[in-house]
Amino acid sequence: MTVESTAARKTTRRSSGAKRTTGASAGAKKAAPAPAGEPELVQLLTPEGERVQHPDYDIDLSAEELRGLYRDMVLTRRFDAEATALQRQGELGLWASLLGQEAAQIGSGRALRDDDYVFPTYREHGVAWCRGVDPTNLLGMFRGVNNGGWDPNSNNFHLYTIVLGSQTLHATGYAMGIAKDGADSAVLAYFGDGASSQGDVNESFVFSAVYNAPVVFFCQNNQWAISEPIEKQTRVPLYQRARGFGFPGVRVDGNDVLACLAVTRSALERARRGEGPTLVEAFTYRMAAHTTSDDPTRYRRDAEREAWEAKDPILRLRTYMENEGHAGAAFFEALEAESETLGKHVREVVRAMPVPEHMAIFDHTYADGHALVDEERAEFAAYQASFANGEAE
Repeated sequence: MTVESTAARKTTRRSSGAKRTTGASAGAKKAAPAPAGEPELVQLLTPEGERVQHPDYDIDLSAEELRGLYRDMVLTRRFDAEATALQRQGELGLWASLLGQEAAQIGSGRALRDDDYVFPTYREHGVAWCRGVDPTNLLGMFRGVNNGGWDPNSNNFHLYTIVLGSQTLHATGYAMGIAKDGADSAVLAYFGDGASSQGDVNESFVFSAVYNAPVVFFCQNNQWAISEPIEKQTRVPLYQRARGFGFPGVRVDGNDVLACLAVTRSALERARRGEGPTLVEAFTYRMAAHTTSDDPTRYRRDAEREAWEAKDPILRLRTYMENEGHAGAAFFEALEAESETLGKHVREVVRAMPVPEHMAIFDHTYADGHALVDEERAEFAAYQASFANGEAE
């Protein structure tokens, strides 16, 4: 199982014998203006793997730190690929892939301190990895055999939230509480471009601004809200919405793990200083389907995906590390073996999980009985009984 997309592998890399620099940002060029038609965004690593500087957001990482970020992205992608395969094999009820969004999640996730608190949606598998959540707990939830699978307070990582945008209000309230307690930690709230149209998100912007809450809103703009493109969601870039609520917004290259790390770290530090919220728009792309129940070929073209595959977040970091001598063949070979071990472990754990009890979905919908739920339970029981073995395959 490869860790890079097929199209991305076709991109010609510069020779690993290219001129090397001694520091992570040594010799970095000043970022060029965005080409015509391309959005302006904070970028520290180009799609070709070239290191550039930004006047407001720069970062100096050691070779070990770069290898750590690369490892995070590779293992997260491998886990995600295994989860997708398990769903297709009938082991999971549903899966929301993060393919293509690894840099946005790993970069922002590694910007957090241990005492910071995270409120995710349902696609933040990379952030969960950064917070030390056992990946198999995520799969237990999508298999229907646990109710989240982890204690949020053990990792300062809240349970996945399916209701679009509601977690931004939870994050704002938690951040207001932090401020009242006098703590210097911060809160990071994730949501997608589609959720930005929800009332909950806009309400959280109002409250966080008025109460100067130490929260960073991290929007992964992956260009599609299921089948609705971003141009049908907003007339202005998403990060500019923050201005109307009275706090800063910044757009970052969501496929650049270095830029995502630098921008998120800066926003979290601003929150800890008592300067209020920030909106970060990570401009990225959802290379897979919205979920495994979705068929993206019905609403988007292959050429669009291929153009984004050329901006692959894993490939660009690998190119940079090879060109600068920060990693060699031994590192990549060992990581490939580690990723396969992870995939095998995930597969074995999921297949050893119990088969979910289909009727249990009706047991905890309401504390007391409910006529509509009782009716739906009876209909579903009759449907299951209609199969030869008494249960749908």
